[in-house]
Amino acid sequence: MLDNMPRGTIVIEDLEVGMKRHLHKIVSDKDIEMFAEVSTDHNPVHLDDDYAHDTIFEGRIAHGMLTAGLISAVIGEQLPGHGTVYLGQTLKFMAPVRPGDLVKAEVEVTAIDYAKRRVTMDTYCEVDGKKVLKGEATVLAPSRKFD
Repeated sequence: MLDNMPRGTIVIEDLEVGMKRHLHKIVSDKDIEMFAEVSTDHNPVHLDDDYAHDTIFEGRIAHGMLTAGLISAVIGEQLPGHGTVYLGQTLKFMAPVRPGDLVKAEVEVTAIDYAKRRVTMDTYCEVDGKKVLKGEATVLAPSRKFD
């Protein structure tokens, strides 16, 4: 790896199918409030205990895209890492994430097009071993040739 490549970044030339990386994060009330502020999504199912109690979720839940953002963090910080450009992402939300939940976000390389620097990855998040989100990402990976 070249000296000016950020530590932890895995360039396309070093990627292999099957590589995985993950992170863990407890989703806090503050995270949900900040996401609502940044996204301008103030749906009361995320912010109002009384309102959310009377929904199918029977309580407040985190924004789905807040949870999906953890996938982005793994891709942008670990695999491939800094310099990665998102090209696409599919998402299926399978269960709610609640304030206080410990979320594990993981990505796994499933295909690599070295010539085009494109990487396909399975992506998922889970809480207590149960998948709450799954999808597939396509990214443009950094390369030694473009430092």
